[in-house]
Amino acid sequence: MAVAPLSHTEVEERLSTLPGWRVDGDHLTRTYAFPGHPQAAAMVVHVAQVQEELNHHADLLLSYDKLTVTVNTHSVGGKITELDLTLAGRLAEIAPGHGAR
Repeated sequence: MAVAPLSHTEVEERLSTLPGWRVDGDHLTRTYAFPGHPQAAAMVVHVAQVQEELNHHADLLLSYDKLTVTVNTHSVGGKITELDLTLAGRLAEIAPGHGAR
């Protein structure tokens, strides 16, 4: 399946179902907050597993009790694609299990 950039309208429509995710230039981004560092670090490991499963990888920034995820698709010139939204959706599903808000 070929990956194609999505229009701004398509991205915004899809983001309406992904609370906390936003467009930042040509990226999707979301910062999760956790009760503490162990929960944030555990989420990083879980994110890595999901990324490997999807063969699509985001930039992750871990701080004490926060994890910022930033993603776009390099193979289409760094634009937002269905792959990015799929990854965001999967992370939205797993985040509550790590105490994320």
